[in-house]
Amino acid sequence: MSATNAPFGLRPAFHPSGLDRAVELTDGITSGYASNILKGQPVKYVTGGVINPAAAGDSFVGAFAGVQFTDTTGRNRVSNYWPANTAYQAGSCNAYFYNDPNIVYEIQADGSLAQTSIGDEADISNATAGSATTGLSQCTLSTTLVGAGNSAQMRVVGLAPYPGNAWGDSYTIVRATISEFQFATAAGTAI
Repeated sequence: MSATNAPFGLRPAFHPSGLDRAVELTDGITSGYASNILKGQPVKYVTGGVINPAAAGDSFVGAFAGVQFTDTTGRNRVSNYWPANTAYQAGSCNAYFYNDPNIVYEIQADGSLAQTSIGDEADISNATAGSATTGLSQCTLSTTLVGAGNSAQMRVVGLAPYPGNAWGDSYTIVRATISEFQFATAAGTAI
């Protein structure tokens, strides 16, 4: 039974084509950016063509996967998260993230979800939660579903097939797709 609250953020489960590769964006994070960006945290593009964490309710492109950069002392760094307030040498930062709206993610709900939630949508909750020690996001999917005819950040498409994980568990782990993809026809419009 998935009775333990142990969120892990957005974890790519699969892509219908079989390819769920992270993309690379050179100088994709502003040098000195003041917030952590954790692995599995939803991200969005902002002015200047860089990525930032997405908040609950924001349209977003996918999940952060890690970063490589050369710091101001000339040391090459590889990390599964962006450490807040880190400066790097210009042109040396490569941010990795998933940005395909067809990727199916696994995410733990912040409570119980029933099988009737398939096809329904909900926003991300605890969007900035996580650990700078492990570098992992602890964002969850809200159990407040928006109902037919309404849109939210993610659409539930199934149950994650793990032993001890079932519909109605205290902290159900589900599979979900991005519903409010940032590059949809209009911001905030479900795809």
